Amino acid sequence: MSKASELRELDDVELRERLDQDTKELFNLRFDLATSSVANTARVGLLKREVARINTLLNQRGREAEGK
Repeated sequence: MSKASELRELDDVELRERLDQDTKELFNLRFDLATSSVANTARVGLLKREVARINTLLNQRGREAEGK
């Protein structure tokens, strides 16, 4: 789990790679949760928040680029 300040230090390419990894992991965790084979159920919530943080940063950067 990364803090927003740590994510801000990454460039767009790294953020998109991180988003892709987290999205895939979240999908797999949700699937495992449905089959009752997840040891750490809190990880789902943490990943959802991280995905939201990354999406927010990418959207903010996109709006800043349009405004310049």
